[in-house]
Amino acid sequence: MSAYNGMPATELTDVTWRKSRRSNSQGACVEMARLADGSIAMRNSRFPGGPALVYTQAEIDALILGAKDGDFDGLLS
Repeated sequence: MSAYNGMPATELTDVTWRKSRRSNSQGACVEMARLADGSIAMRNSRFPGGPALVYTQAEIDALILGAKDGDFDGLLS
């Protein structure tokens, strides 16, 4: 099966979902998993069966490196 944006995260089997150590006890976090084809899936931890968004490695690299560089600091609470 090929992964696609918006697919139910429960259909992504044999993956290990990871979340940030900064996630809070209310479950307000995003979880990510590497897929067999090298892409990365993301889901909302409060709705683990909900839709998964699928990104290329290059897209995830840009997101993480941008966050490290402070590109998204204006979005912090």
